[in-house]
Amino acid sequence: MRLGVLDIGSNTVHMLVVDAHYGARPTPAADDRTVVRLMKYLDDDNRVVDDGIEALRAAVSRAMLFAERFGAQRVIGMATSALREAANGPDVLAGLEELAGINLTVLSGKQEADLTFLAARRWHGWAAGRLLVLDIGGGSFEVAYGTDENPEFSASVPLGAGRLTRQFLKADPPTSEQVGEMRNYIKMEMKPLADSLKQLPKPDHVVGTSKTFRSLARLGGQLVAVVGPTERRRMSRSDLEDWVPRLAKIPAKARTELPGITPERTFQIVAGSEVAWRAMKSLKLDRIEICPWAMREGAILHYLESQMRNGEAT
Repeated sequence: MRLGVLDIGSNTVHMLVVDAHYGARPTPAADDRTVVRLMKYLDDDNRVVDDGIEALRAAVSRAMLFAERFGAQRVIGMATSALREAANGPDVLAGLEELAGINLTVLSGKQEADLTFLAARRWHGWAAGRLLVLDIGGGSFEVAYGTDENPEFSASVPLGAGRLTRQFLKADPPTSEQVGEMRNYIKMEMKPLADSLKQLPKPDHVVGTSKTFRSLARLGGQLVAVVGPTERRRMSRSDLEDWVPRLAKIPAKARTELPGITPERTFQIVAGSEVAWRAMKSLKLDRIEICPWAMREGAILHYLESQMRNGEAT
């Protein structure tokens, strides 16, 4: 089956088209994304303003045409933290559902963490043992831990790179006071998470997913291998520690000249790097491996399994 996955995130609207069936590895056929940066369209009442709604509608229309062009037989859709928390989120979602002609599942933070964990577990396999998965999104930061396909611990905290950028980093480049205030907030929000994870056995394997981690690993990590189209990278805390203060001193436009920092990521990479570094420090992680699969792949796997249980697998 050729399946389209529409992901309406806090930073981009992404359409991934894959060839997938139960029991097989999903094979990417095509993908397309539109940078929306939805956080900048939220007013003081946390409502998506009209310009933001129009940007979302244009991006969703483009995504659905892309899926049709590449022969997607079915499209599943999901939305994450920015629309989940927007005051007018339900109304905006209803309009997008009508436009796209599909149902959009609004994922909770825990569901995001669980789907990302499933993807990482399938990618790394049972040999990875106790797996700890970190994911930095635009609106939230997810952590999941466990030995099976369903994590025994998963949590989501409001430490997304886009959210923190909007909340704290008003200047470009940000001032030292803005960065300091953000760091204190991240540290405060991270502490309960770290305290909970300290009660669990030490993980055997630690991975980071999401574009933020991949960008940071390309910037300061190490390339381990290239297998087909997939790069395998790892990143140490010392690698990250060296880059975090440097990124905050570079204007957003100039950051795109650095390895791994794309135009869509440059505005929020400072906040993302601070979250990544604090997570590694608070959780006492010396090194993480970058996992190429994340929430979208987890959603595909979950969908295929639900189709099989319902006797609808193709």
